[in-house]
Amino acid sequence: MAAVAPTRDGVALVPRHVAVIMDGNGRWARARALPRQAGHKAGIAPVRLMVEQCAQAGVETLTLFAFSSENWRRPPAEIGALMRLFVEALKREVAELHENGIRLRFIGDLDALGPELNTAIGHAEALTRDNRRMDLVLAVAYGGHWDLAGAARRLAEEVEAGSLESADIDESRFADMLATRDLRPVDLLIRSGGERRISNFLLWDIAYSELYFSDVLWPDFSAGDLEAAFAYFAQRQRRFGRTSDQVVGGGAAEEQQ
Repeated sequence: MAAVAPTRDGVALVPRHVAVIMDGNGRWARARALPRQAGHKAGIAPVRLMVEQCAQAGVETLTLFAFSSENWRRPPAEIGALMRLFVEALKREVAELHENGIRLRFIGDLDALGPELNTAIGHAEALTRDNRRMDLVLAVAYGGHWDLAGAARRLAEEVEAGSLESADIDESRFADMLATRDLRPVDLLIRSGGERRISNFLLWDIAYSELYFSDVLWPDFSAGDLEAAFAYFAQRQRRFGRTSDQVVGGGAAEEQQ
């Protein structure tokens, strides 16, 4: 079942940048008396569905939270299984993503990953570099605090080197130092699994995102659940600091640019 792009007065109201916190794999496995790794494997199917439905709906960028900075605290056996799953999934899926015009990109502390995974990442990015249908961004070993601290450090280094005056640091300059610097702001953040928190994900980029929380555990996330998230987004009035009258009077077109 294809995702139905919600419309108003004939105009599609699909978010241009969707970000997803894919939560609930472990609880899904535990409810079935299975090891946590089984939940992570089961979570691959809804990733495929999410990519397919978002591309069909006209989403420009889909960012998935695959592995956070804090996930390094998990048991070594689970981390090892996750890394192997990443490598296997990349090798298996990248050709089909390429055939469907999807560009793969990765953000995070990639140096912390093993050489095998970095090799797979490099191959995937190189193969799909010229694709334009949709960007699929995988956040791996990523954390919002890590990203913000890195941006601050790079700006401090430029000031110390004399190539930048501290008085010239503004929001735009800071954003240019982030790992997400060439991504548009997130329009819709979806979190599965029933939790109502951000978990250190894209802290800068979600400043004006619409937040959609689903009680569905990630392995069970369906096309209907995505349609519900899009429908929620479509009925939101995005004001970006304006009044409702300003948005209705013509500010809405400008804010979406």
